[in-house]
Amino acid sequence: MAIKTHYGAAMYVPATHRDLRAISMGEKLTEVRNLIFCMEDAVADHHLPHAYENLAAALLRLQRQAGVSRFIRPRDPESLAKILSMPGIERIDGFVLPKFTGANAEFFLDSLAGTDFVIMPTLETLEVFEEHSMRSLCRDLSIVASKGSPAIAAMRIGGNDLLSLIGMRRPRGITIYDTPIGDVISSLVRVFKPQGFQLTAPVFEHFEDEHTLAQELRRDLAHGLCGKTAIHPCQVDIIERFYRVSDEDIALARQMLDEANPAVFKKHGTMCEPATHRHWAMEVLARAGTADS
Repeated sequence: MAIKTHYGAAMYVPATHRDLRAISMGEKLTEVRNLIFCMEDAVADHHLPHAYENLAAALLRLQRQAGVSRFIRPRDPESLAKILSMPGIERIDGFVLPKFTGANAEFFLDSLAGTDFVIMPTLETLEVFEEHSMRSLCRDLSIVASKGSPAIAAMRIGGNDLLSLIGMRRPRGITIYDTPIGDVISSLVRVFKPQGFQLTAPVFEHFEDEHTLAQELRRDLAHGLCGKTAIHPCQVDIIERFYRVSDEDIALARQMLDEANPAVFKKHGTMCEPATHRHWAMEVLARAGTADS
């Protein structure tokens, strides 16, 4: 998929937020490169009319900014249709599609066909526990990706929703990988990554526990996940630090892609084999390019 993936930290902002206009214009949360204005779980039913009004007002003043991506997470396909009719909607980059399944994919995608918007479907329903269902969804999305519209930046993993489906909430002091969702994440990586799709990591809600967040970020990276959503501004810096590519890795990635190098060589006490490490090298340089933009 020829599309710039949104690496690093993304910040959810409820569409009811009193400073939504200032945040959307880059006057607040200036350290965040990826903003997601949420109309779904972060908005109570009785606050929904205000959320639409607040979002509509923000869109009227919105201007594109270099280095900042803005997404909207609608409530459902009907909500998406309503948001698409708002003046100024062309100024956002795309949509995070909640509770995305094979059953509702057509309703979401038909509204966005032929547009320049980027989408990030969220995997957070019962079907996610069934690998054959995910393989079917992956095949369908591969067809969408081949058409190029709407463009798919990444698949988002809704860890809290998945835990909720099995009657759990993440305990304090352990990573998502130490819960039953760890196996689900591994399965999603096996299904989607070989087909060219990126995946983003679930949120970490205990935002004052930086030690466990750091442990989880190490495992996010070990699973090849391309970014992580922050639920509090204090998480943004640590997420960005973990996703920042070292000069050493950039140099090694370039060596891997240099056809003048031998088929196998040693670097920093490690065997390097371009034939098998090529995809790693390409992802490292993609991450570095995003971080430097």
